[in-house]
Amino acid sequence: MEDGALARLMRDIRACRLCVEQPAGRPLPHAPRPVAVLSATARIAICGQAPGTRVHASGVPFTDPSGDRLREWMGVDAATFYDAARIAIVPMGFCFPGLDAKGGDLPPRRECARHWRVRVFAAMPQIELLLAVGRHAQKWHLGPLCGSNLTATVTDWRAVLAATGRPAILPLPHPSWRNNAWVQRHPWFKNELLPVLKERICRLL
Repeated sequence: MEDGALARLMRDIRACRLCVEQPAGRPLPHAPRPVAVLSATARIAICGQAPGTRVHASGVPFTDPSGDRLREWMGVDAATFYDAARIAIVPMGFCFPGLDAKGGDLPPRRECARHWRVRVFAAMPQIELLLAVGRHAQKWHLGPLCGSNLTATVTDWRAVLAATGRPAILPLPHPSWRNNAWVQRHPWFKNELLPVLKERICRLL
């Protein structure tokens, strides 16, 4: 859901060509297609990395197996997940950054967060819970609370929740299949963290 100011901000984001016209390094190798969901009423914000190839094609965030898994972690169905009145989705980079030499996604474009992130969250002061999904989001949103690596940060999730106010921040690994082994090696993630995540999500919806 968008009020007037958010609607204007979203239009500006959709028209953004910063990574092509004023890139930090090499320009984006394809036409920009910013993907984000801003909201004047949502109390939950999902902050992931950047759109992948499927999301770049669809223009809808998390329309891939990672999205299915994230919704399972959160305990919500697709209708709830895509209800902009209840959940905002603000990746670190709004556009698909392209692929590296091994076929993996490149990191989010640096210029995107620098230009947009403070403005976006200043326009959504009602956010109460921020899901920092992956290392890039954790480094930006947690600052000195971010651990030396993703495992250290997510392992310390209780302290992060206790130390963050409004919004409270919960660090998560990326829900990609590439992290299956990580989830299996850390059973506390499913047994301890996810129940807290689901309870908080349920309370804020």
